[in-house]
Amino acid sequence: MNEFTLSVEEEFMVIDPVTRELRSHEQKIVDAAQKIHEDQVKAEMHQAVVEVGTHVCQNTTEVRQEVCKLRRTVAQLAGDLDLHIGAAGTHPFSHWQDQLISDHPRYQEIVDEMQDAARSNLIFGLHVHVGFQSRQMAIHIANQARYFLPHIYALSTNSPFWEGRNTGFKSFRTKVFDKFPRTGIPDAFGSIEEYDNYIKLLVKTHCIDNAKKIWWDVRVHPFFGTIGFHICDCPMLVDETIAIVALFQALCAKLYKLRQQNMTFINYNRALINENKWRAARYGIDGKMIDFGKEQEVDTRSLVMELLDLIDDVVDDLGCRDDLQYVHKILEHGTGADRQLAVYEQNRDLTSVVDYITSHTLSGL
Repeated sequence: MNEFTLSVEEEFMVIDPVTRELRSHEQKIVDAAQKIHEDQVKAEMHQAVVEVGTHVCQNTTEVRQEVCKLRRTVAQLAGDLDLHIGAAGTHPFSHWQDQLISDHPRYQEIVDEMQDAARSNLIFGLHVHVGFQSRQMAIHIANQARYFLPHIYALSTNSPFWEGRNTGFKSFRTKVFDKFPRTGIPDAFGSIEEYDNYIKLLVKTHCIDNAKKIWWDVRVHPFFGTIGFHICDCPMLVDETIAIVALFQALCAKLYKLRQQNMTFINYNRALINENKWRAARYGIDGKMIDFGKEQEVDTRSLVMELLDLIDDVVDDLGCRDDLQYVHKILEHGTGADRQLAVYEQNRDLTSVVDYITSHTLSGL
């Protein structure tokens, strides 16, 4: 299948190995990495963040090779500077007030407009882009994929701590990001023209100057036929990242197959889907979500298994069955958030949680 190409971005923490605090790398990691991988490693708004991005990949096997290569490179370059990298949705105890903003006009503009909402946005996500031949098809698939976002998000939860506190959430990252405008689950759009007209209205009325300032959990690219899924925390393990990428790809392929058969999945109201997103953030895979068809609560784990059953008939064509098997291990051993909390429960020491994150960010490479 050439329809469902993939590209993946991961955002990493840059950590001082002595204090375990976030620390600015003064863009040295990015500068060094760009000599190796050109534009695949980029700066982010905060100087203690490094973002990596794969090339366009045909399948999850290629994604795995790229993700491993990029994690390995930034880890080695960080090590050369006596720094570590870590993969989690938030740092367990660093305070955003202590972090420097990157010296770039775009970031300065965002901070100038959004003030502390932007300065405090010290979070780390996973972005998965799935390619389609047309934006018309992409908006149709994105509308239906919204329902499944909380299910996949629950598997990625990896940010239980914020500024030294156990927040009680499995993913507090999304609570931090909620302060931004134009975030969360979007409405469904009747056509790509309706979506484009919405963007044009925002630009015309000076809400935004370009469509990249729409930060929804799922978004069709303003120019290309790709769907960007932005809801997930950055997973700790490569295997977790690849499993989640495989889920998004297979979901898109399944919804596309239904469309080709003149069938469609129900477009549920944004307000209903948000109920499930809140539960995913709060409880991860250990809670219940609403099955809107049955109009009743169901264990999140059961809904994840139902999702795996739904996509099963497209998995072999995509070649991602082995990668999807890791979803069962997440259900068995817990998400990154569950493992962070387990480490904390052993000794009530958040520095040991940071050490756990940094060591496991590189496991499997």
